[in-house]
Amino acid sequence: MSELPARAGMDRKRLFSMLAFIAFAGFLGILIWFVPRLDLGVALAIGIALAAYDIWDQLWRRGAPGH
Repeated sequence: MSELPARAGMDRKRLFSMLAFIAFAGFLGILIWFVPRLDLGVALAIGIALAAYDIWDQLWRRGAPGH
């Protein structure tokens, strides 16, 4: 019975983390759209890839915090 609220909390964390990642990637996409430079694009792509890996590692691979 106590597993249901923990699962709902984890789903909420995943939802909000994905929304935050989309907002982050959208902001950087707007930046690269208005400042089209190759070196900036590479740096932003690396930053987006690192953020995506961190979200995946924290929320899907490891599971719920504290387990």
